[in-house]
Amino acid sequence: MSLIHDRLAEHIAVIRALDALEPDIARLADLARLTLSSGGRLLLFGNGGSAADAQHIAAELVGRYQRERRGLAAIALTTDTSILTSVGNDYGFEHIYTRQVEALAGPHDLVIGLSTSGNSRNVQQALEAASQRGCTTAALLGGDGGSIRDTVRLALVVPSPVTARVQEAHILIGHILCELIEAE
Repeated sequence: MSLIHDRLAEHIAVIRALDALEPDIARLADLARLTLSSGGRLLLFGNGGSAADAQHIAAELVGRYQRERRGLAAIALTTDTSILTSVGNDYGFEHIYTRQVEALAGPHDLVIGLSTSGNSRNVQQALEAASQRGCTTAALLGGDGGSIRDTVRLALVVPSPVTARVQEAHILIGHILCELIEAE
């Protein structure tokens, strides 16, 4: 029971710390709404659990989150196993998202990387490529934000070094983002 209590207490503390991110969450929602209303797309990606979170957020936007509406242009760059494995094989794992950004991202798009450490090299390289293509960039990060923090226009950093707590916060931020987008 002590372990359960400790994990619940950790979770609650991290979620409470998100109050400080409220202006940045609102800013990300504004960027997403502006992107979508101007015909742009949201491109999301990350590794491991962050890949799953990117897919989850994209699915909520393309399908629906809480209300019926038209599908919104969101793409998870984590889902095409043929692209991931061919690029990984031919160019290396560090390029699996950069190649997709080069092929798919345009200057009206919002590119969002997820990294619990803030140091995922393939995520950082793709965000740098997105910036070079004129995209708006944002990231959901953990810990101190790592090297990605200074790479993007908007970094939302969950102040925890614990991967599981950061992922829990990222999906909450993702759900809030979806709700704010749907409110328009």
